[in-house]
Amino acid sequence: MVTITLNELYTWCRVPASFLVGHPDLRIPFRLCRDSAELGETMAEELCAVIRENNRNERETRAIIPCGPGSYYRPFAEIVNRERLSLKRLVVFHMDECLDWQGHELPRQHPYSFRGTMEKDFYGPIDPALAVKPGNRVWLTGENIREVGEKIRESPIDITLGGWGQDGHVAYNQARRQTYDLLSIEELRNSTIRIQENNPDTILALAHRTFGAAYQFVPPMSVTLGMRECLSAKKIRLFSDTGAWKQTALRVALFGPVTPEYPITLLQEHPDAMLTADLATADHPISNHPEWVFSELKDRSEGPKAATPLQ
Repeated sequence: MVTITLNELYTWCRVPASFLVGHPDLRIPFRLCRDSAELGETMAEELCAVIRENNRNERETRAIIPCGPGSYYRPFAEIVNRERLSLKRLVVFHMDECLDWQGHELPRQHPYSFRGTMEKDFYGPIDPALAVKPGNRVWLTGENIREVGEKIRESPIDITLGGWGQDGHVAYNQARRQTYDLLSIEELRNSTIRIQENNPDTILALAHRTFGAAYQFVPPMSVTLGMRECLSAKKIRLFSDTGAWKQTALRVALFGPVTPEYPITLLQEHPDAMLTADLATADHPISNHPEWVFSELKDRSEGPKAATPLQ
């Protein structure tokens, strides 16, 4: 497995956010938004543009859709309702879902019931005359893995929308933390739909975000599309406006090597992928501390070294 050194990480994190767009060392295209509102509008328009084009050609739109970032729900509904954009030909594959410790679905009112959130905030505001047909809303559960996989393979996916996690996970394709069973990049690349335990760092990140660090309330398991399904789309667009806990994964995705340590780096291999972040997520605290001298630290693999920031 490719290991990222402290020197490399420091170098990538030192790049000011304003220098990221068009940086000569980018390994994947990057788009910067001012704030969460602009990011949500951009994300909504990405999906609507694909639907419009396919509707004009009387074709079905097949999309892998995330639960969040939540900033895209309102603008998506506004565009659809204002333009009378029919979603009758849209087939939505929901990319992941949280599960309890036995692998069962959560109550719909639970904060981490993705289905509950999407039914209320994504589907709810759409005019029923324009809405996605109930049969075209493909929900992942712990019991329909085979059926969802077969339906995805029936025809090409037009677009994968999503975000990324603190470890660069796409859907719930986390960096594997199992000491006795490390994952190769080839295994991650070919991963498919599965039920899994959530990583401790994922649980802590979600606890901090939603429950005041009460990790006891965070669902311990999940079901997810694999990287194979997510990467199969003609177009991939990932977005984040969550701020601090996404900042380092973004820098690795933009500048780092393809590595199972950060699953998001696999998007570098896709012919039409792009990452988008708001300013709070594109920023990094290391870039704001020019007085910090990295030579005071020791690189894990190469010994003491001073880094030269990319600029």
